[in-house]
Amino acid sequence: MIADWDAAYDNMAHVVDGAAYPARWAAAAAAFRAGLPADRRRMGLPYGRHPRERVDVFLPEGKALGVVIFVHGGYWRRFEPDLFSHLAAGPLGRGWAVAMPGYPLAPGARIGAMSRSVTEAVIQTAAALPGPIVVAGHSAGGQLAARLVCADAALPERVAARILRVVSISGVHDLRPFLRLALNAVLRLDAAEAEAESPALLVPREGVRVQAWVGGAELPEFGRQAALLANVWAGLRAETSLVIAPGRHHFDVIAPMADAESELVAALID
Repeated sequence: MIADWDAAYDNMAHVVDGAAYPARWAAAAAAFRAGLPADRRRMGLPYGRHPRERVDVFLPEGKALGVVIFVHGGYWRRFEPDLFSHLAAGPLGRGWAVAMPGYPLAPGARIGAMSRSVTEAVIQTAAALPGPIVVAGHSAGGQLAARLVCADAALPERVAARILRVVSISGVHDLRPFLRLALNAVLRLDAAEAEAESPALLVPREGVRVQAWVGGAELPEFGRQAALLANVWAGLRAETSLVIAPGRHHFDVIAPMADAESELVAALID
């Protein structure tokens, strides 16, 4: 039994020097953008009316083989896509475009509204960039990525048919534990919304391919959340798998996205 639910989801306290990671990401992201030719990066393209409804797009050399859409984390209340620009390096090195949407954050927006924003970002990205689509998300972004391919999501069939797979990296797939967290003072979840926005409690589109990816050194709740989605959706006619990355914690589990030869990039596009 979990006695301290806040501690069960407190990655900053669990990871050594956890608070230093955002600054490290920012430096790596800025260096990556500086080294990429201007005609291969399109920053802050609007896809909606909200100031945060913007998407950063990175293009490979030559014609793109497809597009990886990466939804950032931050517990639905922090961060911007440009903090993670460097993670585009891996797919770009394999000839894929990368799109990184922002979305409204709490407390100004509820999680359901964030999900609708990400859905619209995917629709508009699909209209702008041809080829197959892979959707990946980290932490809260994993929840938003998986929510996108639930049967009740407002994703047109013409777009859904192009999605090869969803990779939820350290995703949160059952939001009900967050009703117990102090964080919920910001998220403002109630029981109805927690159930309505939890991918593990919903039905996926039939035949969707989903990989739950989690670090072996993460808090136990994140391992449970990853296994939960892979298990439940496998019984609902989805093609699922679970990958545990040895030694990776919540903040460095996404680092291999920057390496074109990594297993994580292979999981995305191979």
